[in-house]
Amino acid sequence: MKIETPIKSLLLLSILSFPISASNEYSGAAHVIKGGAEVKTQTLFSCENGRSRLSPIGVKSINDHSFTVPAKVQYEADKFASNLYDECSNVVPSSLAEVDLSSVPVIEVDQEGEVITGYIFADNYFELFINGKLIGVDPVPFTPFNSNIVRFKIKTPYNIAIKVVDWEENSGLGSENNRGKRFFPGDGGLIASFSDGTKTNADWSAQTFYTAPIYDLSCVEEVGEQRMTKTCDTSGRNEYIETYSLHWDIPSNWESSDNYLSWPKSVEFTEDEIGVNNKKAYMNFREKFTGTGASFIWSSNVILDNLVLFRYHVK
Repeated sequence: MKIETPIKSLLLLSILSFPISASNEYSGAAHVIKGGAEVKTQTLFSCENGRSRLSPIGVKSINDHSFTVPAKVQYEADKFASNLYDECSNVVPSSLAEVDLSSVPVIEVDQEGEVITGYIFADNYFELFINGKLIGVDPVPFTPFNSNIVRFKIKTPYNIAIKVVDWEENSGLGSENNRGKRFFPGDGGLIASFSDGTKTNADWSAQTFYTAPIYDLSCVEEVGEQRMTKTCDTSGRNEYIETYSLHWDIPSNWESSDNYLSWPKSVEFTEDEIGVNNKKAYMNFREKFTGTGASFIWSSNVILDNLVLFRYHVK
């Protein structure tokens, strides 16, 4: 497979990169690593009917810790969620009237329960868990933008857990070649609604576990479980400069334990802030997203936080 220019650059960066310990500039709980990742997979996906960005998987290490970037994912075809809109698979309905809900499989969590339908638009990739059981993963890890439908059988109350990844072309640097910049930090976003009235909003809990790029560690602040980078530089670069990434260990039972419902609350963002007006995967079905009262949500930094875990308890 041909290696595109951004990956060539990253291979050089990964040779030069090395871990650092948290210094006087940073006293939080994250593992701080300088430079790019060692690319293990050049791209997870290639679009058959359109153009897709490279979706690399890399590894960054410090001492006895290794971190997969942008995230460890269960990207396997038999786990893919059903398409609502996906131009790569030539699934391009112009409205819900053209969508066959009966073709969406029902994943049984409880033998006795209600069948619930969910609509999900994630920037860029998601994995959905109900009561700790994997319901479906996003079939398009990066671009072009797509959306999905899920159906599951459950009794209330129940817990929702969603892993969302803002993908990166420059592996381990939290950036992509975009908007005229070779190292541009893209933004994330999640919106979802469910047929039982559940919807994404500021009541959901959210925590970041991978933040990059960080050019100056002194801009990072941690207070309790709050991981804040609101004063950090989010501008793009044409050339690589010294870049750090922050990595926190993910709890092994984050999808099911009630302990993580106490994570910081999500921050809501508008459609304009996320930038979806030109995305048919969202706009063609807007009535199932913001039309239901759902909001785009993320952690406190929609640009720099690249791996965000969400939790919500449905009563």
